[in-house]
Amino acid sequence: MGELHGIARFTFHRGKLDEFKRLSAQCMEIVRTKDTGTLQYGIYFNDDESECIVHEHYRDSEALIEHAAHLGGLTEAILATGSVSGELLGEPSAELRAKMEGSPVRLFRPYLSM
Repeated sequence: MGELHGIARFTFHRGKLDEFKRLSAQCMEIVRTKDTGTLQYGIYFNDDESECIVHEHYRDSEALIEHAAHLGGLTEAILATGSVSGELLGEPSAELRAKMEGSPVRLFRPYLSM
């Protein structure tokens, strides 16, 4: 079990882009000041800003669990801004797997990498 990469994909509800941007700025501040194991956290928009990808890179499962706890108060509001899907790449711990039960996040385990 080691590093994990997360990819969250957002398609925004009409009129919710500004709310997403406001909330994501709060998330970024939390990540910068509180997370201890987040290695990368980037937010990317398509040209017309109707879609967004959040790319996350964590030291390990514990770091992702910590991150989720820090953002807990904002998660519901962020999810209300659009349709969301996601993938987690790596080998999560048993604890993280249990927390992911019933989540729409799909897990992809390593096959080949360099």
